Amino acid sequence: MDLAAAAREATAAQGRGDFAAAARIWRAMVTEAPASGEAWRSLADALSAVGQFPDAETAYRRAVALRPQAIWAQWGLAGFLQRMGRWPEADPVYARALDLTPDDPQLRLAYGHLKLGLGDFTAGWPLYESRKGLAGQGADPPPLPREWQGEPIAGRRLTIWPEQGFGDQIQFARYAAVLQARGAQVTLVCPPELAALFAELPMRVASGDDALRQPSPDYWVLALSVPGRLGTVLADVSGEPYLRAPDAYRAKWAGRAAPGSVGIAWRGRGTHPNDAHRSLPSVEAFAPLREAGARLIDLTEPVGDFADLAALVEQLDLVVTVDTAVGHLAGALGKPCWLLLPWFRQDWRWLQGREDSPWYAGHRLFRQSVGGDWAEVVQRVAQAWQAR
Repeated sequence: MDLAAAAREATAAQGRGDFAAAARIWRAMVTEAPASGEAWRSLADALSAVGQFPDAETAYRRAVALRPQAIWAQWGLAGFLQRMGRWPEADPVYARALDLTPDDPQLRLAYGHLKLGLGDFTAGWPLYESRKGLAGQGADPPPLPREWQGEPIAGRRLTIWPEQGFGDQIQFARYAAVLQARGAQVTLVCPPELAALFAELPMRVASGDDALRQPSPDYWVLALSVPGRLGTVLADVSGEPYLRAPDAYRAKWAGRAAPGSVGIAWRGRGTHPNDAHRSLPSVEAFAPLREAGARLIDLTEPVGDFADLAALVEQLDLVVTVDTAVGHLAGALGKPCWLLLPWFRQDWRWLQGREDSPWYAGHRLFRQSVGGDWAEVVQRVAQAWQAR
């Protein structure tokens, strides 16, 4: 076998998304060259992509055994264990990888997600800072001097700069009021879709072209950096509501939802890297909930901006959603929300082994028992609705 040619062929197959073909080639290569840690790692990635998880784990561990000092071997195993939801097992593997390459920002960010998901915020927040400026993270610093590092802020002008998705910004908008209460003159910058909703918060809100027309601040900080700068640990997180729909939007949407209405969001916007795993096939996947007596309102249908959506959500008995901005909005409004979570690639903020969330007092978490099996999750949701 021409190993170099085979490697090029396998890499090309992976590049076009044909992971099954790539796995066949890599498997032939490790048979031909069983001492190649690189080939074992590539085989592991291909097997993981096609859902052959036990074989993938064997291949990842073989790569580590052959190349224990290779960052790509340790990191491959750590990331696999994290995706499988085996976070405590991934922790020491990430630590070994970080010992090998302590300044790699992508590795530090991945380990930060893990530490936050394990509830170790003290270790997690500093690692999480590595997201800033990384491609694909949506966490680019603003063109302003003096990033806030936790200095006293009473009487200081502080701009909170937006990052990542709508859900992230809704979740962490809670900390704007905390900083305002500490005496800062806060300007919360946000995209136009959130401006009317955030205008109900007790500070200046800027959006669009106005974002950089504000008076020059003494400090700026990215929205998701604030809890780390405050030294927030898991026990400090409050699940109390902090947003409300503006009165004008409440009047606009009054009477749109009958008693017993349940808002459902079965998919995200399609831009999230985990959408394939966190989304249900269609709105009809919630048929068991309708058959259990719920009046379903599809919240994935456009209704306007987030203030419009908030005014509608406030009228509902319950929100049932996959992990999207709708879930964060419902929690921030204090609306009961049942959040459906995938088995694969679990998000750090929902932690593990619990059915509630420290972030939102009204949340109840329904986790997949088997990857891809949303039908069983929806059945549990329907049963819970009947038993409420």
